[in-house]
Amino acid sequence: MSAGPAYPSPNARRLRIFSFDPALAAQYDLAGVSGVTIEVSWETDLKSGPVGEYIEVVDVDPGSNAAYAPIDLNAPELLATDGLVPSESDPRFHQQMVYAVAMKTIEHFERALGRKALWSPHRSSTSDKFAENYVPRLRIYPHALRQQNAYYSPLKKALLFGYFAGSAKSAKIVAGTAVFTCLSHDIIAHETTHALLDGVHPRFNEPVNEDVLAFHEAFADIVALFQHFSYPGVLRDQIARTRGDLGRESELGKLAQQFARASGRGNALRSYLGSDEDGKWKAATPDPTLLRATSEPHDRGAILVAAVFGAFMKVYENRTGDLFRIASEGTGVLREGDIHPDLVNRLAEEAQRCAERALQMCIRAIDYCPPVAITFGTYLRAIVTADHDMNPADRENWRLAFIESFREWGISPRGVRSMAEDSLLWPTEKEVVEEQTKAEARINATAPTKEEVERTSQRSREAMTKLFGYQQSVGMDDEYAQKAARSTSAVQQPIRPDNVLTPIALSMSRYDIWLNADKQAALFHSWLMDEDGAWLADALGLVVNLNDSPKTISARKNDPNRANIEIHSVRTAMKRGVLGFPEQHMVVVVTQWRAGFFDRGQQTDMDNTTGAWALPGRDFKYRAGCTLLIDPEQMKIRRVIRTPGNVADDGELDRMRRYLLQGLSPPNAFAGVAERFKASAEPFAFLHSHAGE
Repeated sequence: MSAGPAYPSPNARRLRIFSFDPALAAQYDLAGVSGVTIEVSWETDLKSGPVGEYIEVVDVDPGSNAAYAPIDLNAPELLATDGLVPSESDPRFHQQMVYAVAMKTIEHFERALGRKALWSPHRSSTSDKFAENYVPRLRIYPHALRQQNAYYSPLKKALLFGYFAGSAKSAKIVAGTAVFTCLSHDIIAHETTHALLDGVHPRFNEPVNEDVLAFHEAFADIVALFQHFSYPGVLRDQIARTRGDLGRESELGKLAQQFARASGRGNALRSYLGSDEDGKWKAATPDPTLLRATSEPHDRGAILVAAVFGAFMKVYENRTGDLFRIASEGTGVLREGDIHPDLVNRLAEEAQRCAERALQMCIRAIDYCPPVAITFGTYLRAIVTADHDMNPADRENWRLAFIESFREWGISPRGVRSMAEDSLLWPTEKEVVEEQTKAEARINATAPTKEEVERTSQRSREAMTKLFGYQQSVGMDDEYAQKAARSTSAVQQPIRPDNVLTPIALSMSRYDIWLNADKQAALFHSWLMDEDGAWLADALGLVVNLNDSPKTISARKNDPNRANIEIHSVRTAMKRGVLGFPEQHMVVVVTQWRAGFFDRGQQTDMDNTTGAWALPGRDFKYRAGCTLLIDPEQMKIRRVIRTPGNVADDGELDRMRRYLLQGLSPPNAFAGVAERFKASAEPFAFLHSHAGE
């Protein structure tokens, strides 16, 4: 059963996979939809493994002291048959399965973000770190663990899948038979999403509030969940079974069913449509009080996924209302029995279209998130703003559906005046500059005049013009000058000398894109540390001058009165232009850190001790910063996405301290759960080993 178009694309490779996991192949009534054929990008230089541009499958099995022969997807017999037939017993099919699903997940990200995917680099302290840092491929180990676990390893830059013997707690699992997590579509998509998100936001795996880890889990589940809807055959089957009501029990809303049954965790690892209560299916209903009472990352993340799925359902039901009215002759109540195949096809088309739009909104929003301390509320703002910038005319009211669904589940951003769309949009550069002008006037007990506001705006324009006319000859500190020099010598297509921030062409290699971003980061850093840039930094939520600031803020080694600012990344994003066509914009991510101490008295002492930021013995790092969406053509910052406070904000520092000491479950467990997570080189291994417990 094909998940692609009627005729294969000339630039695609067709491969067979399990649509969910092998458990469906063992069910008589679902055998016809247990396997699908999907299309992934054709890689000319794909080697046995498979080993391609993005992924390297390494099939060694430490538990069995074995190494399995790699599959050659370019073999004529496999090209002719769309790869191997789905099999639980053939390791080569396991390799095919992880490659196909991971590549499909990468494809969804690249389409939504409008750029090539990059993996999180290795962090190295060696002098020649740039050659070592780049990670060309994510490694995938289908048989890495003999345990009930699968996880993304930030240390190894790899996905490690486990296998184990099933328990006798489910009638659908034979006790003692092997269960392979690498054959679960949902687990593969989930772990690949962890790796892709880490490539964009590496600080999102630092648990600095109750939402950070929950967001990582929820976001990975959202991608896996909506990828179910990209397989038309499966979608039509489930719509026929549910008579078009996607709120009813179906396979579409369940994740990792075989894993859950074999490990004794119910019929699905997580279900977002509802659950069985006393043997009867009960649909989930929004509960605005549930979020405040939930702290475990998976359970808390399930609330975010339910809110996203709720928004999808609102639009789907609205778009299919006319089809149900036509089919029911205006009553809205379908007759008993199977619904007409033509209605099934039309409902499946609408469901697939809505799922694709919802998934793209969710992925595109990660470019509109603050660089650290993500919360569910800020993610809602990111979804709304990103979609507003891409689709200003929201004729289907997608943004309203998201806002309403999030509100029904008790999710709201901290500090916004209302849940109206215009209140949720991240501010523009003009708005933050005017806000700063008014704040300075309040400090001086005066009201800003119109001339002062206009003068401030003009100063901002001059600063931005200087950025886009900036030359590399302007003084840089040693670290960033080294970055720019190495990047310039290696990049095949250097940036135009008259324009610093230039959208990166998709024709460039991923390695050149990575190096090009380093050069642009170096130049942006130099501009930001310049006098005009430093003035604008205050409005962006950054601290540059440290004369009257806490001494625990990280400072430059050659100038202790100037803050250390990290340009974490410069990347390309898509936005809809005035003529309705997508245009490339730039995303610049800036962070700072400050030494934090659990004891408030010690914090006060260190804040007044020169060079305290570099002294050993700090308890944690408090990070702050901003994400900037920049239009290189108009030479202006389109959106400013700041953390709630800057790095000098004692209130936000105290909020993080309270969470680390008291906000975890059980209370006062920082030396327990959080400390083990913090100290672990494999945070997702720790997190996933507790899933469902």
